[in-house]
Amino acid sequence: MRIGILTGGGDVPGLNPCIKAVTRRACEHGWEVVGFRRGWAGPLDFNPDEPEASEQYLMRLTPAAVRTIDRKGGTVLHTSRTNPKRMREEELPDFLKGKFAPDAEGRIDATPHVKRVLDHLGIDVMMTIGGDGTLSYSAHLHREGMKIVSIPKTMDNDVFGTDYCIGFSTAVSRSVEYINALRTSTGSHERIAVVELFGRHSGETALIASYLADADRALIAEVPFDVEKLARLIAEDRLENPARYAMIVVSEGAKMEGGKVFTQEQTDEAGRKRLGGIGEMLGEEVTRLTGVNTITQSLAYLMRAGAPDALDQMVAKGFGTLAVQEIAEGRTGFMTAVRNGNYTTVPADTCVTGRKRVDVDAFYDVDAYRPRVAKVMGMPMFLY
Repeated sequence: MRIGILTGGGDVPGLNPCIKAVTRRACEHGWEVVGFRRGWAGPLDFNPDEPEASEQYLMRLTPAAVRTIDRKGGTVLHTSRTNPKRMREEELPDFLKGKFAPDAEGRIDATPHVKRVLDHLGIDVMMTIGGDGTLSYSAHLHREGMKIVSIPKTMDNDVFGTDYCIGFSTAVSRSVEYINALRTSTGSHERIAVVELFGRHSGETALIASYLADADRALIAEVPFDVEKLARLIAEDRLENPARYAMIVVSEGAKMEGGKVFTQEQTDEAGRKRLGGIGEMLGEEVTRLTGVNTITQSLAYLMRAGAPDALDQMVAKGFGTLAVQEIAEGRTGFMTAVRNGNYTTVPADTCVTGRKRVDVDAFYDVDAYRPRVAKVMGMPMFLY
């Protein structure tokens, strides 16, 4: 048995422990593990007609090779947001240009090449660790008849079908640490701080981080906000604080009532508009409306920097072990998951059948722009 493995999308703490767990458990069965570098770009860039030159896109994984990788953050396999089903002609490696007809949107589906590569390398099961983009392509390959195993990771915790994704706990922990650290400068200058966190469609990271850090106000992607009302509330928060400062946490995907999500000019490899900048805009508006200077800080990649915390280590190794356990029992076409506190699996295409978002009615006060957690009996550890 030969297992292929890759990591796609944004890096999160916990990827390396998962790779290590998969490799160790697979090698105990006498299987080989081949890592593809740079997510789906690895299989895409591999040329079966020039296999020796294409070895740079592979990493042979053995217990010795992965012995210490779990002590580090990020991914030793590197990553990208490449989606072989939605490529532009200019994004293809030279040896593939001109070989596929684009669709009406000018996109190319290079799946036949990916399947050829996996067949050439003798990959029996392809294991992918990623978020919505990476796993949606895995689901596509599953529908194409390939043996696929998916493992969810994202610091937004927004993969549909699982209560928990690798990377979420560390992202929240980092965010709480930096939000609280920023209180010293904000308080020293008697200002209002606006801290922007990642969170494109789901505000769960901002919700939980602001709840744990006890920020004054939190703006999440699911609920548009009235900036004048927010300014009044945060000005009152500042005056009620003996230290004369206040803290706002905002998801990058948050938007004003009647407005649009704040995007940048450039796009990522998947062709999506890059988010970010809502913090700066909000800081300027809060200063204009309150007359109080603001400190704006985007935590961005600091949220997923460094080694994973204990929970992400645990879940990463649990998911890796579960994936190999299920393959050994003859099962593929699934995504590992946590549901109601238990490890389990769901069909591989579950991630594309819905969207996971904050349960606003249960956990957010839309009038006060604050987390609202009043009942926890019977709730999961991270509330949902």
